[in-house]
Amino acid sequence: MKPFQRRTYHRPSQLLRDISILARRRSQMRNLMNGETLSAAFRERLMLAVTEVNQCRYCAYYHAKQALVEGFSENELQALTRGEFDNSPAQERPALLYAQHWAEADGIPDEEARARIVQLYGAETANAIDTALRVIRIGNLMGNTWDSLLYRVSLGRWGTTEA
Repeated sequence: MKPFQRRTYHRPSQLLRDISILARRRSQMRNLMNGETLSAAFRERLMLAVTEVNQCRYCAYYHAKQALVEGFSENELQALTRGEFDNSPAQERPALLYAQHWAEADGIPDEEARARIVQLYGAETANAIDTALRVIRIGNLMGNTWDSLLYRVSLGRWGTTEA
């Protein structure tokens, strides 16, 4: 049986760390979900950018559906699922590239990349972006951790999207 390839939580302490960070950002989460700091479309683009890196099938399905509700074109949605941002609004592209980097860096981005996001968007919006990324990371890694368990107990038959 080949090893499970997607990013997962390997220890409960990793999940607890992510939850702890969000617990300290409750008001930011509320503002994020109410659309006060980021538009719903921008939030969905960020979540799809992270999901593309982490390859969570559950989040990919849900956020693609939400993106269509927000009015994304089929072309933009297809591009986002490939990690391409040319069809996304130009002013959001730096944040989308940052989201990719953030996910690839396992939620610990390069300090210069973070500083650039603060410079471009301001501290409040940068914090909202980080909060959105943390929310989707938890969803992605929980979904992938579940799939990893399915994969192991079924000896590789379940929990994967490979044909």
